[in-house]
Amino acid sequence: MDNQKQSILHSRLQSYTLGIAGVGGLGSNAAISLARVGIGRFILVDFDRVEESNLNRQYFFREHIGKYKVEVIRELINRIDPTIQVTTYKQRLEPGKMAPFFKDADVIIEALDAAETKTQFIEEIQQKYPKKLLVAASGVAGYGHMDRIKTMTCGTLALCYDPKAKSSEEDVLMAPKVCAMANWQADIAITYLLEKE
Repeated sequence: MDNQKQSILHSRLQSYTLGIAGVGGLGSNAAISLARVGIGRFILVDFDRVEESNLNRQYFFREHIGKYKVEVIRELINRIDPTIQVTTYKQRLEPGKMAPFFKDADVIIEALDAAETKTQFIEEIQQKYPKKLLVAASGVAGYGHMDRIKTMTCGTLALCYDPKAKSSEEDVLMAPKVCAMANWQADIAITYLLEKE
């Protein structure tokens, strides 16, 4: 791609707001990729702090241990491009109170850990914002078999998933597959934004 075309795509993406629920393995890596392609504003929601055990798959470094994840990702995004607006919420997403954070988002990425919370989030977002694209992920654990990753679309819900993956309680979480799934989500988001115009 020549620089002129890349610049045009970047400028088109600057007008959009991307919401991310959870900035751990999926959310942190997706946020960095989306910042690099030109998304102009982010809404990040996560209550957690960086732990040493996160460093094998999440977009954090040793000096970030103990800091709030949303604050670190905001700092990293602004190192990529200081003009990007990043709104952060250091809060746990609770049933019945999840949707308001994302009212201004053009696309929402679900990047939560617990299966029950994921389900509650998807249901609440689809009920409150039926016209917003929601990109969710499932089957992130393990390694190998990247060719099994698929996208299933149902209305405004796009699910990236590995149908044969074990749960994260039964298998390991490793950077290659986590990052592949995060970037799969990011690619779906930008494809939607660029092709809907």
